[in-house]
Amino acid sequence: MPAYAVAHLHDVDVNAGIVEYLKRIDATFTEFGGRFIVHGGEQRAVEGPADSYVVVVEFPDYQAAQAWYDSPAYQAIVALRTENSVGVAVIADGCGADHVATDILGPAAG
Repeated sequence: MPAYAVAHLHDVDVNAGIVEYLKRIDATFTEFGGRFIVHGGEQRAVEGPADSYVVVVEFPDYQAAQAWYDSPAYQAIVALRTENSVGVAVIADGCGADHVATDILGPAAG
């Protein structure tokens, strides 16, 4: 099942560090089967900081997403992002097509 690396970034300083990060990040996905699902394009903050951006990268599974984040190639550039933006980054397992919101409550919720 696919997994996702999701970043919610704001106060992004588009400077030489961010430009370098953007030039190098695509190559870090190759070994782990990652690809951008959401990156750039039109976004509108409906809650929270108005200057925020969401980025979503899909991986074949949770282990691949975690391995990508921990990889030497990504770790070599992650500071270029974290030193030039504020945000949260999460690796999350996907859910199946038949998932409904109450599934997270477990069987006891009935």
